[in-house]
Amino acid sequence: MIDLYTFTTPNGRKPAILLEEVGLPYTVHKIDISKGEQFEPDFAAISPNGKIPAIVDQETGVTLFESGAILIYLAEKTGKLLPQDLQGRHQVIQWLMFQMAGVGPMFGQLGHFRRSAPETIDYAINRYEKETLRLLGVMEKQLTDHPFLAGDYSIADIATYPWVAAYDHLGISLETFPQVQKWTTTLAERPAVQKGMAVLQPNVA
Repeated sequence: MIDLYTFTTPNGRKPAILLEEVGLPYTVHKIDISKGEQFEPDFAAISPNGKIPAIVDQETGVTLFESGAILIYLAEKTGKLLPQDLQGRHQVIQWLMFQMAGVGPMFGQLGHFRRSAPETIDYAINRYEKETLRLLGVMEKQLTDHPFLAGDYSIADIATYPWVAAYDHLGISLETFPQVQKWTTTLAERPAVQKGMAVLQPNVA
């Protein structure tokens, strides 16, 4: 059994999607970051950085924070969605790092300055929007020749999808990125993605 500590954010949805994809049983523990619950001592013992998501694997005793590390661990545990051959494995990892180092931070900053900042700072909005669109352009080029980011469906797609799916909230359009649109639609139709994206939503078992 996996204990998943999470909230309704793009990062928080990643491990839920993967857990649904690989069929591992898990229990969700809500950490309401809007109330500062991520800084409470009990959770800090699991996630020293005070960030969601985090997991505790009751079977192995492994405790992890950082969504990318969690995805790699769960993929390795189950032997799914992360190739074992050297080339395939590192293709997936590089696109996972693309999300962790690029898509997540840049999309997140755009969302913050466009939706949550106490004052409108045009420079910040323009800066992060430009970088967000650039990253979507990188994805567009990759997806022109590949159905998924690393060729086959993998944890790289699972990591990236929740951020791209929030495009409307970020105030951007995917109209000029038809391959990204197609990829987003394809993932949105997967039952495991639907269940993982709905984690902690009302009326969802």
